[in-house]
Amino acid sequence: MASASLLIPSPSPLSRRLASPHRLALLPLRLPQSPRLRSPRPLAVAAASSSSPSPLQALIFDCDGVILESEHLHRQAYNDAFEHFAVRCPPSSSQPLYWGSEFYDELQNRIGGGKPKMRWYFGENGWPSSSIFETPPASDSDREKLVDVLQASEINIFACFLDWKTERYKEIIRSGSVEPRPGVLQLMDDAKGAGIKVAVCSAATKSSVILSLENLLGLERFQGLDCFLAGDDVKAKKPDPLIYITALKKLGLQARNCLVIEDSVIGLQATNGAGMSCIITYTSSTANQDFSDAIATYPDLSNVRLEDLKSLLQSALVASG
Repeated sequence: MASASLLIPSPSPLSRRLASPHRLALLPLRLPQSPRLRSPRPLAVAAASSSSPSPLQALIFDCDGVILESEHLHRQAYNDAFEHFAVRCPPSSSQPLYWGSEFYDELQNRIGGGKPKMRWYFGENGWPSSSIFETPPASDSDREKLVDVLQASEINIFACFLDWKTERYKEIIRSGSVEPRPGVLQLMDDAKGAGIKVAVCSAATKSSVILSLENLLGLERFQGLDCFLAGDDVKAKKPDPLIYITALKKLGLQARNCLVIEDSVIGLQATNGAGMSCIITYTSSTANQDFSDAIATYPDLSNVRLEDLKSLLQSALVASG
């Protein structure tokens, strides 16, 4: 697991905004009413002849936000966990902690992973009271001791929260009410049919990702993946590129021959850090992010063909020299 110093941003104006979901809720929504398709950004050099062999040898999908639009499901599971464990932050609050949708959009687009999210939030707002720890630590030294215990103990407050939250998320997935995003299954099938490797790299908990993929892709597609990595498989979460660097080793390919499909700037940064090209299929919570480093941006994959992706990657490689 990555250290908190790598994953938790220093206090900043945005940090102060995120620190109070109640304050943030008063801000006007900035998301567009209907995200527009943005064409692939122009490239300086034209693509090579269509007769040239395609460099695309692997298509790598993120899970949350790409295969399924899941952030609202994670938020629901967090809030259910906060209520179940009577988490109150501050402890004097009469109601359990609740993360609103606008607040959570900014939080999840800023900080990857469940533990880092809660470490950061409690660090900014004070450690909570709960049915697990009735009295939160009051002094800096006691808080530091608690952090040490939480990181070293096999049973800790984060594990209790995340285990319960993960199980709640699984219940939602099992309900059958969640479907894959448009175009995902067709693109996977087309890639496999063309002899192109297909992989999934997600920062989420492995057990929840497996359940999502088994339910949404079907067992045959899931078991046919050439590579599958989750947050449990690497020590650093996105935007650290480690998960994609690890995927390259498992696939036995060079970065130039892989194309990643992500939905957020955090994922885009991880992809670029691994030296791979990336297209974005954004969601309502990520539509306003800066995707200028992606080779193309789409609202979903419903009108994206495999040949389109081959051409995009070829053009990007030619343009980069």
